[in-house]
Amino acid sequence: MPRLRADFWVSAHLRRLGVEGIPAVQRRRGSAEAGAIFIKVDRLDGTADLYGPAPQALIAADDGERRFSVMLTGADSPDVEARIAKEIRFDEDLWIIEIDDRDGRHGLELVT
Repeated sequence: MPRLRADFWVSAHLRRLGVEGIPAVQRRRGSAEAGAIFIKVDRLDGTADLYGPAPQALIAADDGERRFSVMLTGADSPDVEARIAKEIRFDEDLWIIEIDDRDGRHGLELVT
């Protein structure tokens, strides 16, 4: 099954977060068709979490859904920003969604 385009997924996820009352913005626009998507969750206490695309090896079946894995959790915001900068140097076509939520809500399907 083909995966939903990145631009559609980001738009739908932002809308879903808004409906749930979770403040979020698109911070960076990447490739519309296939850009990787990263989500920063600012805990509003100087710490943040970072989620990125789950490695394909951890996904049991390719059903077209986007799944994410934890990259950093409870990290200092500058450390999260440094990791984001590193990811951008590696792939300029990535997307970034930033969420402000003390409870760390993100609405993502995680792979562990």
